[in-house]
Amino acid sequence: MNTTSIEIQIEGMTCGGCTARVTRALQAVTGVQSANVTLNPGAAQIVFDANQTSRLSLETTLEEAGYAIKH
Repeated sequence: MNTTSIEIQIEGMTCGGCTARVTRALQAVTGVQSANVTLNPGAAQIVFDANQTSRLSLETTLEEAGYAIKH
């Protein structure tokens, strides 16, 4: 296992429902071990197996859920 921890800055979350939706979307990705999403600031702390997924894949998942990534 190649465990990696990253933070992704997220735009567009406005309430607790948004953080719950983002958390569910991230946890559904194969290889994600944990996702801690905060509303203020809009960010996700993600621990995942880099052999099963990537930062790009996680960002794509967030965009598909309707949120923008701050670069």
